Amino acid sequence: MKYIKASNVLPEELLIEIQKYVQGEMLYIPKPEVAYQKWGTQSGGRKLLDDRNRAIKSAFNNGTSIHQLAEEHFLSIETIKKIVYTKHSRH
Repeated sequence: MKYIKASNVLPEELLIEIQKYVQGEMLYIPKPEVAYQKWGTQSGGRKLLDDRNRAIKSAFNNGTSIHQLAEEHFLSIETIKKIVYTKHSRH
């Protein structure tokens, strides 16, 4: 989180109003919820995991065992079970 001087970005009237409540303190102003992005959206990490999970589910549906998938993907058996038995996939 980077520091921004309020007087550089806020209109004077708003700054005066805020000073009625807070003076000389750091104040965190959160983003609106609609501005939040899910994990991995920007980096592409989410897409990589979704692609991996689709490949695991496809291999399982084509006969590859859960144990073999766990070894191939360096994941626990429980994680593989969660992937292959999940009904919904992300898009």
